Amino acid sequence: MEERIEKRLLEMDIEYNQIMERLSEPATVSNPALCQAEGKRLSDLKPYVEPWNLYKKMNVEIAEWKGLIEEEPENKGILEELSALSKKKERLENEIQGLFTEKEDLESLIMEIRAGTGGEESGLFVADLFRMYSKYCLENGFKQELINANPTGIGGFKEIIFSIKGIGVYQKLKFELGVHRVQRVPVTEASGRVHTSAVTVAVLFEPATLEEIEIRQEDIRVDTFRSSGAGGQHVNKTESAIRITHIPTGLVVSCQNERSQGQNKETAMRVLKARLYEKKKQEEEEKRAAERREQVKTGDRSEKIRTYNFKENRVTDHRIGLTLYRLDAIMEGNLNLLIDKLKEELS
Repeated sequence: MEERIEKRLLEMDIEYNQIMERLSEPATVSNPALCQAEGKRLSDLKPYVEPWNLYKKMNVEIAEWKGLIEEEPENKGILEELSALSKKKERLENEIQGLFTEKEDLESLIMEIRAGTGGEESGLFVADLFRMYSKYCLENGFKQELINANPTGIGGFKEIIFSIKGIGVYQKLKFELGVHRVQRVPVTEASGRVHTSAVTVAVLFEPATLEEIEIRQEDIRVDTFRSSGAGGQHVNKTESAIRITHIPTGLVVSCQNERSQGQNKETAMRVLKARLYEKKKQEEEEKRAAERREQVKTGDRSEKIRTYNFKENRVTDHRIGLTLYRLDAIMEGNLNLLIDKLKEELS
């Protein structure tokens, strides 16, 4: 944890305990205005002090488990407990640091996963990747928000769009852009034959101030339609779903996940602005140096970046020639096994 943050937390913890002592004193109890002011300050400090105390407690527990490992270095149970506790501590540390991070230090992105070649199996793998990224967000304390989903009939998705916000999240997940290939026996395959399918992943940087991306009203066409999919009585009875077409570029964004037309329009505009931002960035990059873009492999969507082989429990990232036989762990959200290496090689 950063020294400046730890120092501030120590100060807040001291102040919190001092207020608690004052609130028990007769002079404070007999003064309603003072009691209210002290109580307000206590409420302000609580979201910082409580996780800080939990963080200190975790440090003590980790030290105790490390002491046990020194006595029993081969004890798998102790190693598993220490690993789980260390992950919790790392997640809590990210959350605490997020309380002190300036707005410009936070990053936000929009991720789009779409089925490609492979029919129904491709749609099922879209669902698997969404689950993988969701677990990764949970493990790392990132905030995830579903924007739009187009489900298939057997539990997969033709397309799923969601946003992720957190400290350094774009710098970590920007490497996911590209074609992801899967090799496995589909649940729909009766003969046990391995199939190869593919999905595309887009990673769009979402500017901190979307208002900077100007969209003229005369440049868009807004259509409404009835929502489809799960949703109870609301579905198919009101035209709350929104489709926005950006006429100059031909970009089309649909959103039906929210409950009201206004919310869906607002969310669809967010996605449109992110796509326009990405398009502008790519055009500027092309003007500067098309040959450099080829050399550093910016992740064109036609380029296969990774293969997931379930039979061999293998993941291969083709950009850096990395092969790991830990597919099961990666699909459970342990993406840092790949991301750390990608950052070393491609950053």
